[in-house]
Amino acid sequence: MEGDKPLKKMAEAFKELSTRLDQFPEGEEARLELSPFSNACSLVSPLFRCLGIAFKFAELDYVAKVNDLAGASKSISVLPLMMDDDVKSDCVRKAGSHTRNLLRVKRGIDMVKVLFEHIISSQENSLKDPASKAYSQVFSPYHGWAIRKAVAAGMYALPTKAQLLNKLNEDETSARIQMQNFVASAALVVKYIDQLFISRGLGTDW
Repeated sequence: MEGDKPLKKMAEAFKELSTRLDQFPEGEEARLELSPFSNACSLVSPLFRCLGIAFKFAELDYVAKVNDLAGASKSISVLPLMMDDDVKSDCVRKAGSHTRNLLRVKRGIDMVKVLFEHIISSQENSLKDPASKAYSQVFSPYHGWAIRKAVAAGMYALPTKAQLLNKLNEDETSARIQMQNFVASAALVVKYIDQLFISRGLGTDW
């Protein structure tokens, strides 16, 4: 059933976001709407769940941050406006700020993108190498020793690629197509969010 294909749903949702971004003239800051953005991000949550205990911390943190952005979307229309409000309130780096949560959500999206890139390029059934590389590239620099140790231990409990695809109700061919679609669209979304931070002098390395 179509509703049982979380990978397809997240790929399509991010394709829609990238299409929205493409509609803004070059040189103009895109005003991506917060509501469809938070909805697309929520569709990534099942993927973290399917990866099991190694990414349990990421799932819990990611879901909480996405829920915050979804709540913010009820009163704030677009991402740039949300960030500018936090800048004016001088709360960008404070725990719980929408902008800080956006940065964490962006890392979650980036981690999944990198994971898919490594899965696509690997011929192995094990996900340990793709998942370890994705974690090291995206999350590891921002985590303390205890979390890194827990993640390393959890890598041995990851599902195989075949088990993951079964959970996602995909076969090898369809999964590769959806992963490639997500990677292409998510790259544009991540780049856009990075630019929002950089253009405001906030940086992304915190």
